[in-house]
Amino acid sequence: QVQLVESGGGVVQAGGSLRLSCAASGRTSRNYVMGWFRQAPGKEREFVVAIRWSSGITFYADSVKGRFTFSKDYDKNTIYLQMNSLKPEDTGVYYCAAAMAAMRVRESYEYDYWGQGTQVTVSS
Repeated sequence: QVQLVESGGGVVQAGGSLRLSCAASGRTSRNYVMGWFRQAPGKEREFVVAIRWSSGITFYADSVKGRFTFSKDYDKNTIYLQMNSLKPEDTGVYYCAAAMAAMRVRESYEYDYWGQGTQVTVSS
């Protein structure tokens, strides 16, 4: 079992910034993948960013490239998502996710564990 604890989120005006963090504990694997997804009201959950732990290769959704920055702390098994230049369309619940091994890191069905979610609201 893997436990994911998220923090951060909140309400910010368009153009502002927020930082999310997600700490993982429990059993992990060499092919571990961690990432962030988000879900807006009435919409499906969508991929934001993910990292393959062993290689450090990071994948971003096109919609957040250049605005969001993903970072990691291997010692703490923690990932961070710095979100800058936020837009109203970034509003949603952001979920941290982990997979023991994932081929398609952009697909939510590949992930085994999910955090409780944290709300991000960007006002116009």
